[in-house]
Amino acid sequence: MKYLLDTHTAIWALGEKEKLSNRAKSIIDDVSIPLYVSIVSAWEIAIKISLKKINFVGGSNLFLEKMHRNGIEVLDLKGAYFKTIENLPFIHRDPFDRIIIATSLIENLTIITADENIQKYDVLWIW
Repeated sequence: MKYLLDTHTAIWALGEKEKLSNRAKSIIDDVSIPLYVSIVSAWEIAIKISLKKINFVGGSNLFLEKMHRNGIEVLDLKGAYFKTIENLPFIHRDPFDRIIIATSLIENLTIITADENIQKYDVLWIW
């Protein structure tokens, strides 16, 4: 199985592992399991830094560098994601999470997330 880290999961994996569930922690720590993060997570981090909602030292560039360094592949956006978003039920209003949901559906990835709104979609997820 392959996993897509939600933005908060990726941030917590880098420095706040105590916030992760035991299941999420064991998957993230297993180097044999393919892990992915969407480029929109870096975009979300950049916006939240500019709004002073989070303090991520080093910003979105360091976030991406750390993802690469930890063997987590960064997925670029694809046109197919947007068609999928157009057809998603409007349960979740967060545009970043809607892209993450579409990415998981198109790429057949299980999302690692504590976000209860993502969990309401017909998408594979664990926490």
